[in-house]
Amino acid sequence: MLSPAALSALRNALGDTRVHADPATLALYAADETPKRVMPAAVVFPQHHDHVVAIVKIAAQHRIPIVARGAGSGNVGGATPVAGGMVVSFDCMRRVIEFDADNRLMVVEAGVVTADIDALARTQGLFYPPDPGSSPYCRIGGNLAMNAAGPRAVKYGTTRDYVLGLHAVTGSGEAIRTGCRTTKGVTGYDLTRLLVGSEGTLALITEATLQLLPAPQAVATLRIAYNHSQHAIAAVGRVMRQPVIPCALEFMDRHSLAAIRERGATKNGIEDLPLGTQALLMVEVDGAAEDLPRQLAALQAALAGEGLLEMRGANNKAEIAKLWAARRSLSSAVKKIAPLKINEDVVVPVSALPEFVAFLDGLGERYRLPIVSFGHAGNGNLHVNLMVHPDDADEMARAEKCLEEVMGKVLALGGTLSGEHGIGTEKRRFISQEIDAPTLALMRNIKQQFDPHGLFNPGKLFPDVL
Repeated sequence: MLSPAALSALRNALGDTRVHADPATLALYAADETPKRVMPAAVVFPQHHDHVVAIVKIAAQHRIPIVARGAGSGNVGGATPVAGGMVVSFDCMRRVIEFDADNRLMVVEAGVVTADIDALARTQGLFYPPDPGSSPYCRIGGNLAMNAAGPRAVKYGTTRDYVLGLHAVTGSGEAIRTGCRTTKGVTGYDLTRLLVGSEGTLALITEATLQLLPAPQAVATLRIAYNHSQHAIAAVGRVMRQPVIPCALEFMDRHSLAAIRERGATKNGIEDLPLGTQALLMVEVDGAAEDLPRQLAALQAALAGEGLLEMRGANNKAEIAKLWAARRSLSSAVKKIAPLKINEDVVVPVSALPEFVAFLDGLGERYRLPIVSFGHAGNGNLHVNLMVHPDDADEMARAEKCLEEVMGKVLALGGTLSGEHGIGTEKRRFISQEIDAPTLALMRNIKQQFDPHGLFNPGKLFPDVL
């Protein structure tokens, strides 16, 4: 519970309707997509940048922990509140401040829905490449915090690659501007790239200047069925060694396909797969319409090989949507397997994918756990889902040991703990296995410089100090 003085200061700065401490509102903001729930002491709804400055200064004065929140769609506990702390929701900061089509940029507040940025850009023949799976409802602020990505990252990169500059508030309540409005600029340290992916631990981002690209004229999609996951993964390696870079290269294992089938939908995108399909790739290309046949021919040559059962193409929106239906339905489909999904978005080098996928198959059998793997194979970024029953103590203990082996194998293969979901509360115990002590110490010093009172998203990202 916040002190009366703190609540009064917040209400004076923001207005009564923007400061909530009632149980109903607190309950709504007690969790993100992770199962853990922590009731905050208050939820505040700034309307503009100056409100955020005021909030941080009041928090610093009263030593109130702050957790920034977009749509709450993250699944690593990054937006889980802190007991006695305050959630700063950016729901009311949804303005597009500027859309400069000539210079291919857009300035948006942190609460703007990601898909809306892309939709607006396309009205002028442009597009915003990052495409996280939650883009129809997630907010750009959350994407910035976690450096979100999606299927198009294999060709176009991640959120960080499209941020020209930021307006933000540090832990002492100072407003800062980073970056510039041009695609080239090397003045000073690159604080923009530092803040993107910092999970709300360094500053509260209030607005971003985003780079846009010319929208591709045409898109074509291939769905490729294989009789074994190793044959599909071998094809991924061949694709990534040839010159044509697809704009999406997605993998689904046999457990993914089984989950989609068990969901019971008659039109789920895999109802017409050939008999014996044990793995699926979704490959997409984009660009000038006259160039697509060349790209498709190169990819088809790379995708052909041992274990190929079928290669099906689509060129219009309806056909493409049908082929993507299976991939789009996966997140909800796997939830039918067990009540709790431990979702790890690990990354390994593409050349290590065959060994990693084989390892996961054996691991599931050894620990007697369903492990569903799918994701952005072109980047080596797989979503490894351990499906468990949280009320089964033995199963949860096995899952914990299994998870430790997954992380150990990822790092042994030269990979990294997270490709796009972030660290939050759920992975921070593994951080010291990837980042050495001197580097972690430097990161903690940077955190201290930006957030001298340690109020921004405490208990996230870094492991506990021993």
